[in-house]
Amino acid sequence: MRVTTDTERYTVPPARALWLPAGLPHAVAMPRGLAMRALFLRADAARDLPPHPAALSVSALLRELILAACAEPLEWDEHGRGGHLAALMLEEIRRAPHLPIAVPQPRDSRLQRLATALAADPASPLTLDDWAVRSGASPRTLRRLFQAETGMGFARWRQALRLAEAAALLAGGTSPARAAAAVGYGSAPAFGAAYRAAFGATPGSKDISARADRG
Repeated sequence: MRVTTDTERYTVPPARALWLPAGLPHAVAMPRGLAMRALFLRADAARDLPPHPAALSVSALLRELILAACAEPLEWDEHGRGGHLAALMLEEIRRAPHLPIAVPQPRDSRLQRLATALAADPASPLTLDDWAVRSGASPRTLRRLFQAETGMGFARWRQALRLAEAAALLAGGTSPARAAAAVGYGSAPAFGAAYRAAFGATPGSKDISARADRG
């Protein structure tokens, strides 16, 4: 599932969730066949949750609670099973580790076209100089804009995008070698080192929350 806000893009792998505060404009894109559950929290229930989007690791317990809650009647009993499920689910959501898979999104139209193209093909070998020719802006202008609008240089931003896409592929069952090639890493050791630095786990690990922020 891919979720885009005005400032960030999230590639949300299976067994992960994205917390979005109320009133935040966003767009969701889902591949055919994907099943999603959406939870809507009252203001009083959400008061301890972050005021900004956050990617969350979904524990096995939280997953089963969500499925059980979604099977409850629409008018569920707040003092019965539905209420008990909701209370425990909220506690698990508050405790869920936050995952570092947000990719800052630029606002400049030239950078947006570049970002869209790289999201569609993260393995693209084009350099910033190549993108400058395509966008009609100088490499110096693009470098300045990337730093100003994303807080990152181009190379670091592209790596964040590639690793977020790789995490989604790995969670979907793709092998580490295929995931590395799909996002543009020609060397498995280089991919493994970058992945460990970003997520605190090896690409073969089933969980990327080892370095997650409890937030």
